Amino acid sequence: MRSSGHGALFVLGLTLATLACAAPAQPSGAAPDGVLDLEGRAVDPLDAPGATAVVLIFTRTDCPISNRYAPEVRRLYERFHDRGVRFWLVYPDPGITVEDIEKHLAEYAYPLPALRDPRHVLARRAGATITPEAAVFGGGREPLYLGRIDDRYVDLGRARPEATRHDLEQALEAVIEGRPVPEPRTEAIGCFIADLS
Repeated sequence: MRSSGHGALFVLGLTLATLACAAPAQPSGAAPDGVLDLEGRAVDPLDAPGATAVVLIFTRTDCPISNRYAPEVRRLYERFHDRGVRFWLVYPDPGITVEDIEKHLAEYAYPLPALRDPRHVLARRAGATITPEAAVFGGGREPLYLGRIDDRYVDLGRARPEATRHDLEQALEAVIEGRPVPEPRTEAIGCFIADLS
């Protein structure tokens, strides 16, 4: 009687262990793909029914070039968000806290929503390697543009007084008008996204 009880416990334990191995553990509150909003909820920013385009702007709180682009990002958001374009700020730094992001949003008066991408799911999907870098996807999730916001920065530490090309703006105008993006890939200047492999 005693040995059969031990056998039943052994079988139960083996079954539970098998189930635990079959289903990979997810960290508490983490999305399966690792893209989270500031409330810790899983978000797929490319799931945007009815949107003409989705813009992901990769940024860092400690990148001076990213921070200098805040007024231009705000301007583009105000110009296009009522025209069917969804905007997201994407923070790819795995070490950043929600509090850091909230402080950054307030300090630079960003009106657009923010996402955390600590596993670089969105960075890899877009092909982004720099902050600031903008990725534009069509309503069907197809990549349409990746690169700089404009050509103000020629190199690290070298900037024009004003931009002569507004690449992201031109890309969005083309998408809204149903035209091909004139230059779908440009080189962004800024801070590298660390540990992106």
